[in-house]
Amino acid sequence: VAPPRVPPAAAVAGNSAQGPRVVPGVYTVKLVSGDKTYEQKLDIGLDPRDPFTLAERKAQFDAATKVSDLFGRMTDLDYRIVAVRDGAQARAAQVKSDPALQKQLQALAGNADAIRKQIVATKEGGAVTGEERLREYLDDVYGAINNYEGAPTDYQLARVDVIARELGDTAKDFDALRNGELAKANASLQAKGMPGIAVPDKAPADPGGTSGGGRMLQDRDALFERH
Repeated sequence: VAPPRVPPAAAVAGNSAQGPRVVPGVYTVKLVSGDKTYEQKLDIGLDPRDPFTLAERKAQFDAATKVSDLFGRMTDLDYRIVAVRDGAQARAAQVKSDPALQKQLQALAGNADAIRKQIVATKEGGAVTGEERLREYLDDVYGAINNYEGAPTDYQLARVDVIARELGDTAKDFDALRNGELAKANASLQAKGMPGIAVPDKAPADPGGTSGGGRMLQDRDALFERH
């Protein structure tokens, strides 16, 4: 299936460049070329050389899908935080004649960026510096689960739950910023007749390369439907 949506960062999340492999079953492969469509059913089975059972493959697929969904939540949160940070920086550049408001907006941008740094590596040359945040931790456990066709270990599942809780804490930090500093900054902007800083609900389907380790996916011709 499609790779996870991953927030962009200074380091490449290489493990998430590949989506989970489907579990055994009957699938329809559809190829669209111009005005022509071709379909073919495929019966995907277990590799007879592998020692894994169907139940283990399903457990692996479910765990990889859970991590993929968590990556999506992370991407949406990162996108909202960046919208506030960039919006505050842009407004600060527009209010140079009001030092107090400019300082307020610069502080908002800095605090938003500090929250974002809990999610992604931001140092230039991240692959060399070894900086790791929630995104990089999740990519590691995703690779461990997705690159092994047996059932995930209890440790791996517990690690995913820990990262999910930490992401939830980061989301709470952003909500506090949104309801506090951002609300006050927007009130100050509106008092000057300027538009406030909007917070999007979620990231676009593929905002500049969030699929597959932070790289832009090309259009896919083949669509898989399970029956």
